[in-house]
Amino acid sequence: MDKKTIRKKIDTATNDVFQSFIPASMQARASKGQELINAAQMQLPFWDETTRRIPNELVRSALFNARNRNRKRVYLRDADIEVIGDGRIQYTGEELRQFDEIVWLELIHLSRGQTAGKVIEFTPYSFCKAVQWPLNNNSYERLRESLTRMQATSLSVYSKRLKTGISLSMIPIFTWKDENGKTLSRYKVTIAPQLIELFGDTYFTQIEWQQRLSLSPGLATWLHGYFASHRTPFPVKLETLYKGSGSTTKDLKDFKRQTKEALEALVKVGFLKEFEIDKASLVHVVRAQYR
Repeated sequence: MDKKTIRKKIDTATNDVFQSFIPASMQARASKGQELINAAQMQLPFWDETTRRIPNELVRSALFNARNRNRKRVYLRDADIEVIGDGRIQYTGEELRQFDEIVWLELIHLSRGQTAGKVIEFTPYSFCKAVQWPLNNNSYERLRESLTRMQATSLSVYSKRLKTGISLSMIPIFTWKDENGKTLSRYKVTIAPQLIELFGDTYFTQIEWQQRLSLSPGLATWLHGYFASHRTPFPVKLETLYKGSGSTTKDLKDFKRQTKEALEALVKVGFLKEFEIDKASLVHVVRAQYR
């Protein structure tokens, strides 16, 4: 028997003897404490009602694109999604828009502080009220469509900070009917546990919720999220924003006009202090404030 094996056996025996002198009540409390630590590590952090959070790689990508809402959605299979900066995203599922991001932001908000994999319940009324949609059947149907769309997805995210890629369904479980086909009064949704690692300790963007809701879903909301992901935004090429937003506008000059209008909207809601698109088509912005 080698020295390493003998040392391991001595350490194990010593620990067993030590444990025998600890009262069972203390051992139980220690075990319970470790369970609480483990549970905390499997939870999204808690944040207040005025903000929403999203992983940086997602908000800096075309996953929730800014295309025209009237344009027919396409189905993507193992598609490479454009990401600005570090990271790579592959996605399978129906194309997602900024409208879907609003739903996802609120869903993650409801999941904060909850153990990963726990069922989250809510009424369509309360959800639509939170995202400031009209409280009617049309809004409830749009909500169901968006949740169903994100349930049937496969998302893989790769970046330097992640030792390995993270793969997940954006919404593993969504239930809104019972076994008899009757609509439930409370929808039930489960968030993927892998999402905890994707958020990390600091790798997320904090969105000012009222600012977001006051903007029309599209390029303005995409730029709101992108620039919110930088405490002090650096100049960025117009073409980079074009690709990152997933825009399908054919003329870059037209996209420049759309970007200018979107940035003006961000100034109006108090997110930006000022902006400039220079002659080299570099977009400069100054945030009014950040938290």
